[in-house]
Amino acid sequence: MIEAELLQGALNEFLKTGYGGTSIRQIVHALGVSKTTLYSRYPSKEALFRAIVTRQIERLAAHTTLEDEHWPDVGIALRTYANRTLEISLEGELREVNRLIYSESHRFPELGVAAAERTEMGIQQITRFIEICADRDKMPVRNARGVAEAFIFMLRGWYVNILLTGQPVSAAHREAWVERVVLALVSGRAEW
Repeated sequence: MIEAELLQGALNEFLKTGYGGTSIRQIVHALGVSKTTLYSRYPSKEALFRAIVTRQIERLAAHTTLEDEHWPDVGIALRTYANRTLEISLEGELREVNRLIYSESHRFPELGVAAAERTEMGIQQITRFIEICADRDKMPVRNARGVAEAFIFMLRGWYVNILLTGQPVSAAHREAWVERVVLALVSGRAEW
């Protein structure tokens, strides 16, 4: 239980004053724990932030997995994945962490590294899924990873635009955009 409390408390401090503006001393004070307690689990501010991102990845992965379900069609699965991922990413804590990463990664490269690791996990998941579908549908795929990268980066581009503009997004708007992206991607499946 202490791990979850440490991570949540540290996250609250990062969101309040930014990554650069938050010190370990400030986190320790806000949480009412000793530096020894914090450093025994997280040897640096970077390790602490990475643990926060890892926890968010695990939460997101639980809602976006493609492996636990039997999908009749690759397009349906990709739509579902994209909608789940974007819906969760546009809300609350995850949205705020992403804003923090995008706003401070130019000064703190470790934030960009943490985000890149999260992106890589998504790419790997989509790559495996595309390979499974290719085998199942007896439709060879030359570059499953390239298709997965294109898909993930299309999602990210739209998401970053939403974050930067601060525009509200309805579920219908998000779903219509996802539909167009998946249709464009899947219509070229023979060339994957």
